[in-house]
Amino acid sequence: MASEQGYLATGRPLLFDVVSVQSQVVYGHVGNNVAAPALRAHGLNAAVVPTVLFSNTPHYPSMHGGPIPEEWFDGYLEDLEARGALASLRAILVGYLGSPGQAVVLGRWIERMRQAHPQVQVVVDPVMGDDDHGLYVADGLAQASREYVLPQAHGLTPNSFELGLLSGREVGRIEQAVVAARSLLNERLQWLVVTSAAQEDCPPGHLQLLVVTRDDAQLLRHRRVETTPKGTGDLFSAELSAHLLAGASLPQAVERATHYLVQALAATRAADSAELLMPARQDIAAPGPADWLLDLG
Repeated sequence: MASEQGYLATGRPLLFDVVSVQSQVVYGHVGNNVAAPALRAHGLNAAVVPTVLFSNTPHYPSMHGGPIPEEWFDGYLEDLEARGALASLRAILVGYLGSPGQAVVLGRWIERMRQAHPQVQVVVDPVMGDDDHGLYVADGLAQASREYVLPQAHGLTPNSFELGLLSGREVGRIEQAVVAARSLLNERLQWLVVTSAAQEDCPPGHLQLLVVTRDDAQLLRHRRVETTPKGTGDLFSAELSAHLLAGASLPQAVERATHYLVQALAATRAADSAELLMPARQDIAAPGPADWLLDLG
C-alpha cells in the first residue's frame, strides 16, 4: 500500500539473525510472545512470523482468532526476502503451525533459504500433541510437517509424545527413546533434544531431557516445578537456539536453556501467575553442576 502512495524506503535494510515462525497471542506467553524476547535478550535480532493469531490459548473459557491465511503467511516470508532483511540470517526457529498449507509454504521457503544461506541452522519444535491431550493440531498438519518441514531441520525438540508419533516406536524407557530418536537422524538432521523424555524411567518429582546424536546420548534430569503454564517448550527451544548460536556445544546449550526455564517456572509459581513469567537475566543464579545421568557414547 505504501508503494502505491509513492513511498520509497531509503537507507540500509534492517537485518535479522533469526526468523522465528510460531504462534502469536494477544494475551499470554506462548509461541513468539516468549521466543522473541528470549532471542533478543541474547542480543539476536529476531523477525517474528505468526502462524496463528489468537486472543489467548485454548484452555481459557473463550478464544478468538485463527490461523493466518496461507496467502498472507507466504507474503510475510516473501517480503522479508524482498526487503533484503535476511542477508545475515543465521537461524530459523519453527514452532506451532496453523494449517497443512502453511507447512508446504514454509518447507519450500526454508529450502530456498538453505540454498541462499548455507550456514543457516534450522531448529524445529514439531508441536503436534502431548501425552495428556494426544494429537491436537489441524487435520493433515502432522503429515504435511513430516513431508515438508521436518526434512529441512538440523535439530528437533519434540516432547516424548511427538517422538513416538514421528518415529512410530515405543519411547517410554530410556533405551527405547534413544533408538527412536536415532531412527529419525539423517544426513541433515544431526540431533534431537527430547523433552519430558523416557517417562517410565523418570522418578517422581522429576523431568528428563534426552540429547541424542549419532555418536552420543545423554540424559539430563531436573526437579519438577509444580506449575503448568503454557509456552515452556517455546521458551526452551528459543533459549537452546540462542546458546547454540553463541557457540555453546549441544549439551552446554541444553543445560543452560534448562536452567533458565526452571528459573522461569519457579518465578511463575512464586507469583502464582496464570502465564509463564520470564525473569530478568540478572536475577538468575548461575547454574550449578548439571545432573547428567546417561552417557552411552
